[in-house]
Amino acid sequence: MSAFVSLSRAMTLGLLRDRSAVFFTLVFPLMFLVLFGALFKGSTTQQVEVVQVGDVAVLDRIPDAQRAQLHDVLKIDKTDGSDAARKEALQQVRKGDVDAAVLQHGDQVVLRFSAADPVRAGSVRGVVNSVVQQANQRATGQPPAYTLATRQVEDRSLNAIQFFTPGLLGWAVAMSGVFGTALTLVSWRKKRILRRLWLAPVNAGQVIGARVGVNLAIAVAQTAIFLGIATLPYFGLRLTGHWWLSVPLVACATLAFMSIGLVVGAWAKTEEAANGLAQIVILPMAFLSGSFFPLDDAPGWVRTVSDAMPLKYLVQAMEDVLSRGEGWGAALPVMGGLLAFGAVLALIAQYLFRWDDA
Repeated sequence: MSAFVSLSRAMTLGLLRDRSAVFFTLVFPLMFLVLFGALFKGSTTQQVEVVQVGDVAVLDRIPDAQRAQLHDVLKIDKTDGSDAARKEALQQVRKGDVDAAVLQHGDQVVLRFSAADPVRAGSVRGVVNSVVQQANQRATGQPPAYTLATRQVEDRSLNAIQFFTPGLLGWAVAMSGVFGTALTLVSWRKKRILRRLWLAPVNAGQVIGARVGVNLAIAVAQTAIFLGIATLPYFGLRLTGHWWLSVPLVACATLAFMSIGLVVGAWAKTEEAANGLAQIVILPMAFLSGSFFPLDDAPGWVRTVSDAMPLKYLVQAMEDVLSRGEGWGAALPVMGGLLAFGAVLALIAQYLFRWDDA
């Protein structure tokens, strides 16, 4: 037991003294959380801004109840119908100061917009077209045959930070597990530390146990720091009832990604090679797992590749327990899959492992 404690203490002190390791393990992922959390803190449905030139019946006659509903998506600035006002409105559209100008010629409503931003152009056309169609419906004097009721599947309090926190935390755990294990293994082999441990009165189980214990402690610390910062009032992360399941998920993920690091560290001969291999593994996995952005609209082949990456399942499970109110049903299959994945790669690492470069 004393050998295990001494090894754990030595590994922890070695990590804390390595400023670059502390930065990339704890500070670097938090920078993304703070950046994304601040950038998307107030993200809501984009409001379309149009200039109404003169009288436009379909806009002037919008019922008060409907106007209140449209307030979040449509802002109307009315000007007089003079030629100067029309030219000024079109100039504002060209410059991008407003999304569109609306005029009426007889019974025809004219919408002038810029195609420079296809997304905004599509939004303004959709909103104004909806207003015109409802005006046509009211003109018939007949009630609509069908109405649409919309509801968010998530809780109304859900915001951007509740998507970013699980993804970035999963990426941080993966990066720490792979890089920390691979670079440590290669460094210890080059410095003959592994050989000395081999000759010392300690067994491989104690060395591996100490390394696993240190990585698990780092992962738990990462989780606590991430959730502590994300739940600050400024960011507003709201944890669901089963948020604590993120801890065993992180523990299982740490073991799985450490196994990747063991394979990389066992195969690579230099720290540069280990760093390059770890980058090749982690970077594609981070972008193809949904850590930074959803993959719902990605091509089919991208989603197929993503299905083979363990980080994808960790991120999904973290989202389920942290933000969507899911429980053991969402966490247990992923935990089992991560442990099985880690066991297979650990066997491969054992086959490739060597105490020194001789």
